[in-house]
Parts: sequence; structure tokens; C-alpha cells
Amino acid sequence: MTTSFLIGNGSGFSGDRIDAPIPVVKTLVADGRPSAIFFEVLGERTVALAQLERTASNDSGYEPMLEPLLEPILKDCFENGIKIIGNFGGANPMGAARCISRLARKLKLTGLRIGVVTGDDIRERISLDDLEVYEADEGIDVHDGTLVSANAYLDAQPLVEALAKGADVVVCGRTGDPSLALAPLIHHFGWSADDWDLLAAGATAGHLLECGSQVCGGVFFEPGYKEIPCPENIGFPIAEIGADGAVIIGKAADTGGLVDARTIKEQLLYEIHDPAQYITPDVTVDLSGVTLQQLSEDRVQILGVSGTARPEKLKVTACFGGSYLGEGEVSVAGPNALARARATRQVLHDRLKFRGLDVTARCDLIGISSAHDSDAGVLSLEDYGPGPSDIRIRLAAAGSNRSHVEQSAREVLALLCCGTAGTGGARWRVTRRVVTRSYLAERAAIQTQSQCFASEDLL
Repeated sequence: MTTSFLIGNGSGFSGDRIDAPIPVVKTLVADGRPSAIFFEVLGERTVALAQLERTASNDSGYEPMLEPLLEPILKDCFENGIKIIGNFGGANPMGAARCISRLARKLKLTGLRIGVVTGDDIRERISLDDLEVYEADEGIDVHDGTLVSANAYLDAQPLVEALAKGADVVVCGRTGDPSLALAPLIHHFGWSADDWDLLAAGATAGHLLECGSQVCGGVFFEPGYKEIPCPENIGFPIAEIGADGAVIIGKAADTGGLVDARTIKEQLLYEIHDPAQYITPDVTVDLSGVTLQQLSEDRVQILGVSGTARPEKLKVTACFGGSYLGEGEVSVAGPNALARARATRQVLHDRLKFRGLDVTARCDLIGISSAHDSDAGVLSLEDYGPGPSDIRIRLAAAGSNRSHVEQSAREVLALLCCGTAGTGGARWRVTRRVVTRSYLAERAAIQTQSQCFASEDLL
């Protein structure tokens, strides 16, 4: 064991930049200290969408960009002892493990060991009717929906077990986001599962890193007010954590963006609800006494984190399907575009009524009324002055009858001949909608399994 450990983030969500992990790994390799990189790619609805994909193909349902994410870094990580942890298993951790195994064969890597953590998927083992509804979700009605997914937010311990079995890469499904960073710290330092202050420090590091470039100036960036250098090459974060729980946040070398007290504060307060009781599966974190110290350019130390016991129950998020969303878009351009767009919007609403389509719909004039108006479009023509020269119109229709939703979305196509002058560029699509509702489950009811495989055995 060394007195410090480095952990970087390679992804903040599914669809993040696939080139982002490369400078992170280069920085970790150049530093030479024990290190890991983790990938956070699951949102609340991502697992549900993955389950729907797996229904169509048993070898899908994991992070679709897994191979492009790992191919540039897997060899360097393996040869330099840099652990890779990721919830890119989604609804199919074993499928993701097999994908990594195929990639290892492609790269001619021998001896790679892949850990697989399962148990977060509780659909077949626990009845949601027996669980306490998470208080913030009590008003969400899901009785007409079909259960698509139900996943518990696992703590770091199953990931630690996989690392203890010799895994070079650990694949999991749903976990607490900070747990992905906390696991290699527990494994490396041997922290106790009830040393709350140390766990709180590690969880805070994970919380700051989990959204990727956000702590390095992403989302923070606002031209003229909060500038960052080289936003086209914004860096992803790396934390230096001491055995005593000291936390320093930096970023990958030779990248843009910045890390300072402002970016840290914005990310620190992200999604925590109560700063004195930030609840994670591993520990309840108290951030109310945190202070920040800028050590040097792009290096900020986090001080004053403390922790108390972890919650007695684990959060479970369930997703229900059944309805559909149809979207149709079309553009109007040229002089008087705003008046024609407003007329087109009214035509679309009237058409849905005329045809008796059973949907709930709204129509946005993108760039004019798509962000700040109500569903009724309350802004007036006078608010826009002479108006823009081109406008994109978006029709959104939702309902349980897929045919009605699809026909609603397709109404934009008819505008190519039936619409106002200067109308074109139509497109449409229909997607499945999901509604999420969260519950609380006893820890003892969540049975996890940590396995470790030689890569060659998964082929």
C-alpha cells in the first residue's frame, strides 16, 4: 500500500466523448502511482432502455459504445496495473464482459481478468408492492405501466470483492455513482466498511468526478462571465486521495478547461439535496463544513468532509413502460417565417383534433418558444420583434396507442405539400416512454455476486 492513490474518470454519462479517457490514462501512466479509472454511464432511465434492447437481443443491453471507449486505453491500463471500473454492464453485465473479452483478443492481450458484479436487477426476486416508496416519488402514478426494470443502487463492497479476486476490469450494472470511485480506494487502502470519515472522503471524490468534465469547467462555462481555456478539448478529472482521506482534484494533463474553487463548488452541490446528509449506499456524507484550498493551477484540495453511518436501506429505481412518444420536425424559412411557423403550429394542433387522434400533444417553435413557454405557447408575436428568418417546428405527441402517436408525428410530412410556403426538412420518429419511481429495500434482500473470469474463458 502507498500513501496516495490516483483515480480518474473516463465518462460521465452514456454518450460522453469517447476520446476523453485517453489523456486521463496517459496522465495516470506518466505519474506512475497506483491508480484506477472509472466510467459512469447509467442514468435513471438508461437501464430500462437497455432492458428493452436486451429483449430484442440477448447479447445487447450494455453500454453501446463500450468497445470504442476501452479500445484506446485497455492495453495501457492492463500493462500499467491501472484498474478499470464501470457500470457499463447496464442490463447485461455478462454481455459487457464478453465484449471486453473479444476486445482483449483483438488487442492480443493475455492474462486479463474481468470481474462481473450482479444482483442489482431485482425484478424477479422482490415484489415492488412490498417495498416502501421513496418519499419524493409518492405522487408518481405507475399503475397502468408495465414493469421494464427494477435495479438497486449497490454499494462498493461487491466491486471491492471483484478487485480482491484479481480483476483488472470490473463490470457492474446499477451502483451508487460514488461507489465506482470508492471501491478501488477501499481495495487499495484497506479501509474499513464502517470508517465513516474515510468513506465519506472517498465518496466525495467520486461525487466530484462522476460527471466527467463538469468539474473541469463543463456546464460551468459561460462566455463573457465564466470563461475556460480550450473548451473543445476540455479535460476530465483525476483525484489524488491519501490513505488519511485527503482529497485533491485535478485534471488530465495537456487538456483544456479548468479546476478551481468555482467549478468544485458547483459540482459539489450537484444532486445532493441536503449538504449535511448526502446519502450514498456506502456512507452518509456531511459536506456542511467543507473548505477548499487552491494548491496550484488546476489543483484544489477538499477539506472538512465527515461521514456518518450508511443508510439502513438501499434505493431501488423501477422503470415502467407502456406509452409512446412521437416527435416530428419541420422547418419554415424566409421572410415572414415567424408568422408562417405560428400558422403551421395551429394547423398541426387542429389536424390532431380533426382526425380524433388519442394523444396529448404540444408544438414548439424551436429557438422562439421551446424552452420558456407553457404547453399552450403563451408568448406573443410582439415579444420577438421582426422575427428570425428560419424556424424549426417540433410536434411532440404522447399516448398509449402507438398507431395514433405515430400518425400524429407523421403529420409534419404532409406539410411538405399541405403546409405554408417555404416548408421543408421534415423528419419524425416514435420511441417508447418510461416512467421512473424509486423505492427503499432492506439490504439483506439484495443478494449480490462478484465473479472474476480469465478473459479467454469468456470467449
